Amino acid sequence: MAYDPDFGTWVEEHFAALGPLTIKRMFGGAAVYADGLVFALLDDGVVWLKVDDLNEPELRAAGALPFTYPGKDGRMMTMAYWSLPDTALDDPDEAVRWARGAMEAAVRKASRKPLRPR
Repeated sequence: MAYDPDFGTWVEEHFAALGPLTIKRMFGGAAVYADGLVFALLDDGVVWLKVDDLNEPELRAAGALPFTYPGKDGRMMTMAYWSLPDTALDDPDEAVRWARGAMEAAVRKASRKPLRPR
């Protein structure tokens, strides 16, 4: 994974309609947070959006690709993130629609996690 801060600036501008975002470096890439939840990853100039069973089919139909990486045993591993569709790269309104779906997926995932005792 690789993160370019200039790409992070572009993401913040492209997704400005979502409100304030926080981008934090992680594992060579970066995570994009809104309201304290990760809804996207940034890696090598690609925006990877959080998916679940509800928004993954829509992203697949729009030509998005799954986030994959080689595992230690050589098998390809996947994560619950899919690329921002190419049509949204030049259209901030479309990009924000996809990002909102990713934010909803992040909220659904967070709501399924049991609360940690204090």
